[in-house]
Amino acid sequence: MREIVLDTETTGLSAANGDRLVEIGCVELINHVPTGRHYHVYTNPERDMPEEAFRVHGLSDEFLRDKPKFAEVAHDFVEFVGDDTLIIHNAPFDMGFLNAELERAGRPRLANDVIDTVMLARKIHPGARVSLDALCKHYGIDNSRRTLHGALLDSEILAEVYLELIGGRQVALALSADAESATRGSGSRPPARQRPAPLPVRLTLEERRAHAAFIGQMGESAVWLKYQTLEIEVE
Repeated sequence: MREIVLDTETTGLSAANGDRLVEIGCVELINHVPTGRHYHVYTNPERDMPEEAFRVHGLSDEFLRDKPKFAEVAHDFVEFVGDDTLIIHNAPFDMGFLNAELERAGRPRLANDVIDTVMLARKIHPGARVSLDALCKHYGIDNSRRTLHGALLDSEILAEVYLELIGGRQVALALSADAESATRGSGSRPPARQRPAPLPVRLTLEERRAHAAFIGQMGESAVWLKYQTLEIEVE
């Protein structure tokens, strides 16, 4: 199962009012485990950067001036995410900007399934703060590098938060073991190790006789007869 953890940075809060994307960060998960593959790009918003937005992510007009326009990277972005599920913190915000940019570039809107980790966190922790920083603190995830918002770094952190929200690291360990087993295939598994000698019988003679008598009352069709391996001594 492939999932894409995604985050964006923008020039403001409203794509409908002319704000634009300036950064996209994506992290690939296979069976809830990060693979090390990611997609990251800065884009030229073709407009000025408001001071309020600059204070959030630190991306200036000068820095973004020579970056590609979204239309120039749209193909690579769509190819990377494919049709797999997107994991996004406050999904309506990011999806609104992504679809606005895709439409502006003459491309179809994203039709991927989306898991909004804000909604997921609210279900799991009703009444608690569900910002990314608050969730990191709750789960003991190190976010000390997050002095400014950054799409790729936030995606990497969100991947860890998402894993905790769906059940913690044990989920990833179990799925990894299943994947490894499936990769090996039943034909390549090593043979089961056998004991050099059977374990000694721990039942007393009286207990063994009582058990045999009980099974004898069940008749010849008793299932226990398939597993009855104890030889009862007769005096």
